[in-house]
Amino acid sequence: MSLVCEFVELWTNDDGLPQRLVWRGRRFRVNDTPTTLVGHCDWWAPVARHDVSPGHAPLQITGWRFQAAADDGQTHVFDVRRRDDRWQLLRVFD
Repeated sequence: MSLVCEFVELWTNDDGLPQRLVWRGRRFRVNDTPTTLVGHCDWWAPVARHDVSPGHAPLQITGWRFQAAADDGQTHVFDVRRRDDRWQLLRVFD
């Protein structure tokens, strides 16, 4: 696994699922079913330090994990998230 902090181009279908990615000048096509990455809702941060028992902090979809392959067969698993109207690559698994 490589930790990465780069912005990438990502295309999604009408349902918002990732379809293809351009990373470092190479195009990768998603070839499996993407999995959602979840995290605490942004609006929860001001009260996160308080005990709200019973229960847990609310979650929201924060990004996607998916496998994608280049035309030459090179395949990776990518973790991406939306940030400032752009897609940020977080991790690449070989």
